[in-house]
Amino acid sequence: MKAKIEPRINLNNRTRLEKVIPLSTPMVLFVDPSSVCNFRCKFCPTGDHNLIKETGRWQGLMDFELYKKIIDDLKEFDKHLKVLRLYKDGEPLLNDRLADMVRYAKQSGVVDYIDTTTNGFLLEPERIKPILDAGLDKINISVDGMSDAQFLEFTGAKVNFKKYVENIRHLYEIKGNCEIVVKTTGDFMNEAEKQRFFDTFGNYADRIFIENVAPCWPEFDVENKLGVEITKGIYDQPIGNVNTCPYIFYSISVNSDGTVSLCFVDWARKLLIGDVRKQSLKEIWRGEPLFQYQLKHLQGKRIAIDVCAGCSQLSHGLPDNIDPYVEAIAERLLDSHKQES
Repeated sequence: MKAKIEPRINLNNRTRLEKVIPLSTPMVLFVDPSSVCNFRCKFCPTGDHNLIKETGRWQGLMDFELYKKIIDDLKEFDKHLKVLRLYKDGEPLLNDRLADMVRYAKQSGVVDYIDTTTNGFLLEPERIKPILDAGLDKINISVDGMSDAQFLEFTGAKVNFKKYVENIRHLYEIKGNCEIVVKTTGDFMNEAEKQRFFDTFGNYADRIFIENVAPCWPEFDVENKLGVEITKGIYDQPIGNVNTCPYIFYSISVNSDGTVSLCFVDWARKLLIGDVRKQSLKEIWRGEPLFQYQLKHLQGKRIAIDVCAGCSQLSHGLPDNIDPYVEAIAERLLDSHKQES
């Protein structure tokens, strides 16, 4: 097997957040090319069309002119963006301008690294090659079944599994410098099926991993949806208890309609902190709404924020823990806010 058995997230050599917060420039920017998806996965709120309709969430593709404005806004910051993540709620490859999005960001001179996450259904050679040629640095592929029947059961989509595997094989052959990461969830797989996953995709990826289902979507009961009891974190780590969300101190998430969410798990748009159609990213990053959310987290008031209180991303998938440093961070954050006011 060519691939390393490693999770999609980089756990080594991470920046010590407690030493750099507050940040003048976000490290990570999520931009959602598409808030719609071609799958209806049981474990994802976007797949529940009735639920999405109840929230009133706008569904559609990001306008390319709006996207260009977002990338141009990055030039106002004093540092480069470390990572541009072209995904959030939907399937990015549904947006026919995805290659143009990658190219525009690469040519901007202010984005160091670009990745995306896909369900893999649309990885036909004619669609993926222009995206690779545009300079994509990494693509994460979520494999949601090991047969036509399993895909239909978990995603509600008819997938030709043989063709699905062939597309990933071809992607690996033409990937160039793009890193290919393949992952699946192992909660419903026996040991033989897990080995078949490694045998099937292990030579067509740089990294491969079997994750666990996690209740990371606030106000979306994935255990009830799937009929499982979750006892481990996403990456097989013990479930922990964290009071302060680190994501809101180094990342920002732009939805497909231009509204900006506090974090990437805000699927229902209940934590909006701005709108890039009316504001610049810098105004939002240094704005009062984000500051107030950050301050509440540092003051131990996360549970007073309805959506944040019910978020299990912190307990089941968190790579960083800034809890021991909240007092010092809060002092620096207040000082910085006073200087900018």
